[in-house]
Amino acid sequence: MTKMEHVGHQAAERSARHQVYRDRGWWTGQTLDAAFDAMVALDPDAPGVIDPPDCAVLMGRSAARWTLREMSNAARNLAAQLAAQGIGRGDVVLVQLPNTAELVTMYLALSRLGAVISPVPMPYRHHEIADILRELDVRAIVACRTFRGQDMAAELRPLVAAPVRVLGFGGAADGGLALDTTAPVTPVVAAGDGAAIFTICWTSGTTGAPKGVPRSHDHWFSQTLAVEEAITLTPGESMLNPFPLTNMAALSSFLFLWVRARTCFVLHHPFDLKAYLGQLVAEKIAFTAAPPAILNMLLQNEALRDQVDLSHVRYIASGSAPLDPWMVRGMREVFEVDVVNFFGSNEGVALVGGPAAVPDPEQRATLFPRPGAEFPGRFGARFETRLVDFTADDREITQPGTVGELLIRGPNVFDGYLNGRDRESFDALGFFRTGDLFEIAGGGDMARFYRFRGRRKELIIRGGMNISPEELDSLINAHPDVQEAATCGYPDRVMGEKVCVFAVPRSGAVLTLAGITEFLERQGVAKFKWPERLEPIDQLPRNPLNKVLRRDLAARLSDMSEPAAPAKRGT
Repeated sequence: MTKMEHVGHQAAERSARHQVYRDRGWWTGQTLDAAFDAMVALDPDAPGVIDPPDCAVLMGRSAARWTLREMSNAARNLAAQLAAQGIGRGDVVLVQLPNTAELVTMYLALSRLGAVISPVPMPYRHHEIADILRELDVRAIVACRTFRGQDMAAELRPLVAAPVRVLGFGGAADGGLALDTTAPVTPVVAAGDGAAIFTICWTSGTTGAPKGVPRSHDHWFSQTLAVEEAITLTPGESMLNPFPLTNMAALSSFLFLWVRARTCFVLHHPFDLKAYLGQLVAEKIAFTAAPPAILNMLLQNEALRDQVDLSHVRYIASGSAPLDPWMVRGMREVFEVDVVNFFGSNEGVALVGGPAAVPDPEQRATLFPRPGAEFPGRFGARFETRLVDFTADDREITQPGTVGELLIRGPNVFDGYLNGRDRESFDALGFFRTGDLFEIAGGGDMARFYRFRGRRKELIIRGGMNISPEELDSLINAHPDVQEAATCGYPDRVMGEKVCVFAVPRSGAVLTLAGITEFLERQGVAKFKWPERLEPIDQLPRNPLNKVLRRDLAARLSDMSEPAAPAKRGT
């Protein structure tokens, strides 16, 4: 089969599967704004959204508490403002906003217009956004004018030219947007389609080039079902989202869950432990998420633990790094809180270990239910997985203890990257190659579970943000004092991983970590990508094909207790 025949076969197979999803009622065509309208109709004066406490710093206005009626009015009025700027069905809008009511309202407004939102994290700067704009045909950019005293909209304006508009929240200048909670005079007629692409999120590839992940409303509601079946929330309870509303973790576990579970949506940005714990108590949070290191610290710090009342918290989602069994058990015993183990991706990985599927807390730290017959429930019956040996022509692995790559297919799995990037990410049966390595946990009853074993891809994941080492290599190799350099991740209990750069200095040059980070800052590279450790090296380890052996570099780090001194190479 030629490459073109393979692509054509994939398209036909995908179209047939989509029809099956519709015929079985797995895809209903519901949009985010329609689900929100249904929630509002049941109790319009119920609490809807609560701003983060530092909203004044983030958006230049006081933090507010919004009822569902106020959010509905604001979303409809914002839709009218955007329509007046020429934004309509199918138009793509790049959005860079913090976790405040403005961002939630933007999702609802663009959903109502039938437009496409492409959200980007606040740490992204010119380098990352310029890369995205080369991939994305946008109608407009939306940012804020007062983020930590910076006019983000003005900073982004030089990246685009007419007719692309740059619209900003805050201020009354041209293109100014505002939240208006008064009853709309001329409501915008809903034009969304649940089967149409609604979001284009971004993920780092191993080559460094950003890859857009288009997903429809149907995809997102299918993904959210995995969370719905892992936890049980009562309408009117509150949930606290500390993750940026730019990717799978926040969208499926909070934004789309919000309208389905009919909860109060409490926002947080950026992560601040004191503010986060204060919100847990003050807002009587029932469900939230937190990095594993925060939960470990909460259990280990008795003084802090005694100050926090978690009596209302029933579930805390955690992931992005392996969970410690003692922590999952301790949260249950000390706080009566169930830690839910999440493993997901923008493309559609959705492995969720909740208390019903994995009752034993220590097992829940390391095991994920295998979808299918071994994992009953609506989501498990729809989401398909395979383990394959990628070194042996994708031979399927059925025996416990053998590590293989996870392949996934289902109504929650995306259909392919933007602009056809990396078409070979799907096999002939339409399964997506995740690059994540798992094994069947054991025989007998243990065969019902997967255990995570690592990543085939060499991405570095720092605080939940993907970093391409190849991209960083390319950027750092442009430094005038660097002969060659390569980056790799190293473990960190708080961030999961941090970045180390191994560098060969040019003859006579002295390299310092500060010098490298200052160079990256001048290139407009987001700070979360900057190395936090520098190790001098005479020569990078490579294989016979001249590929850098990052695992060898990472192994060297495990034998080092302290970072090395500034790198210098003599004449």
